[in-house]
Amino acid sequence: MPFQEINSEKLSKSVVRQVEQLILRGILRPGERLPSERELAEKLAVSRPSLREALSELQGSGLLTSRAGAGIFVAEVLGSAFSPALMRLFGTHGEAVYDYLAFRKDLEGLAAERAARVGSNTDLKVINAIYVKMEAAQSKRSSDEEARLDAQFHMSICEAGHNVVMLHMMRSMYELLQTGVFYNRQVTFRQRSGRSELLGQHRAINEALQARDPEAATAAVHNHLDFVASVLKTQDRANKNEKIAELRFAHTQDQ
Repeated sequence: MPFQEINSEKLSKSVVRQVEQLILRGILRPGERLPSERELAEKLAVSRPSLREALSELQGSGLLTSRAGAGIFVAEVLGSAFSPALMRLFGTHGEAVYDYLAFRKDLEGLAAERAARVGSNTDLKVINAIYVKMEAAQSKRSSDEEARLDAQFHMSICEAGHNVVMLHMMRSMYELLQTGVFYNRQVTFRQRSGRSELLGQHRAINEALQARDPEAATAAVHNHLDFVASVLKTQDRANKNEKIAELRFAHTQDQ
């Protein structure tokens, strides 16, 4: 007969699967510290021996890592999509910056479209809550806080799309995204209306998402990143003009 005895899954295996799912879905993040063994066993309603067995298996698979005297952490399973040397090249060669913005435009436009279609009501509440914080940070003119929230806002849109491949792809290049956001804002803030324009663009993205309008959300993301690219090109031209002016000035001093 083709029937086999049914065995209940070991508790440790259930713990392993739950932690794996939390990491896969981006809820537990690289570098995040897990609760203490006692607290975690209570939350999961399992014995400490079962928990230890599960944690040992997760560490063996490279998903968790133990730090002496500090606890157990989610391993840096993602790292960065780019080496430090390549990131330096990205920051010093203009064509890479515009390729980066074009890539973001394509990927984040798709992410916004997905978020508007499949994001849950709670996903949209998260996005809106971050936007409200962006408004508060702008009123304080806190550049660092504005930039941090900017990156968080864009990541929350990717999370709302519920595509784990897209999510981890964006997470893996988070450092590059964050660096780009800081640089873009620094240049934009030199314009008198830069702060208000950036906030208005994020408001448009948020409003389209809250209305669950995929086309408007995509268009708002594209408009935002086109604006960033145009600001950078204007600044590039201004920098080149200034270098030429400095050469002219030096030449007049020599005459």
